[in-house]
Amino acid sequence: MTAKQILDAFSETLMQDERILSPRERDLLTSLLQNSKTVSGTNPQIQSAVSAVIAQSVGETVAQRAFALLGGSIVEQILGSSTIPVSAADMTTPTIVVSPVPQPPSGPRPSYVPQPPSGPGSVPQPPSGPGPRPSYVPQPPSGPQPPSSVPQPPSGPKGLHPLNVPVQRGAQQSHLEAASSVGVLEAPGIMRAQCVVLDEFLAPHEVDELVAYALQHEREFQRSEVISPSGDPGVIDYSHRRSRVLMDLGKHQTVILERIRGVLPRVLDQLGIEEFPITNVEAQITASNDGDFFGAHSDNAQEAIASRRVTFVYFFHREPRPFEGGELRLHDSASDQSRGYQTIVPQQNQIVFFPCPVLHEITAVECPSRAFADSRFTLNGWLHT
Repeated sequence: MTAKQILDAFSETLMQDERILSPRERDLLTSLLQNSKTVSGTNPQIQSAVSAVIAQSVGETVAQRAFALLGGSIVEQILGSSTIPVSAADMTTPTIVVSPVPQPPSGPRPSYVPQPPSGPGSVPQPPSGPGPRPSYVPQPPSGPQPPSSVPQPPSGPKGLHPLNVPVQRGAQQSHLEAASSVGVLEAPGIMRAQCVVLDEFLAPHEVDELVAYALQHEREFQRSEVISPSGDPGVIDYSHRRSRVLMDLGKHQTVILERIRGVLPRVLDQLGIEEFPITNVEAQITASNDGDFFGAHSDNAQEAIASRRVTFVYFFHREPRPFEGGELRLHDSASDQSRGYQTIVPQQNQIVFFPCPVLHEITAVECPSRAFADSRFTLNGWLHT
């Protein structure tokens, strides 16, 4: 068995072992590679340099984890299962090389034409399931931020570690470690709310441009509306929801939807949802300032919006983050908020996907400056079947 054969078999084994490289970290690396291509354009030298930096960083991380966690067991398994004779000359210690990070499926993509909400009634909805429903139909929040720096190609993997998600059940709180999605833990009799969280979703310059766009269109943000239980759109109810929304996303709607399309097959698989033809897409930017919030609701509980299948919430804001709160809570029960929930704290350039029937809410935002530019911003929306 040659040194190259050992390396190839070793790299393949590592890519399949979630203790060495988790599915969520693989998603992150995929996003980094996609973003590096976007930044470098058609310049092969820049692409090569960025890929080399990423490969070096990943290789070091994988090597450290492999030998710290597994010692020589992987090598022994590889050599033990190999039918290729091994000579003493071949058994030199190789340098760890990481095989290319898997790219999102490139096959047929769902055919749809991204469209912004057709009117003020294109808003979320009240919780589904038994029990009284609040008089409104919510929509997920979002928030922009001003450009923070000159766009630069990614310098290597960022945040290669499992996500610690606080999970509260009654008065007790624990932490759930999720490799590629949130909602792995289950309590007896309770179906955990599922979601998928992806980091570094857009390229740095795309984040800066989105922040700048939101700030430039401050005057066009309108008060958020909800749908009444009778289905009447355009209802403003500050007891249930307070924020401002922008419906015209310009070129940013195409950018975010194209990126979503690239990861959607894997996202649906992790959520346990079969692929479906996308007939319509709603998208908006939501700005939440001091005291703004969104009460518990689900996003497809009423007939007018029953075709919504998947909700996405993309977080962006100024750096350092000028606000606190504004956490996304995903409840385990569609009718009982006391049964437990998962909390996702807004993180720069992070996107969350979850099924529309999931009961969720946005906690109150604390923004001491009360400046619009310091708001909690999200680009959020819904995929319709």
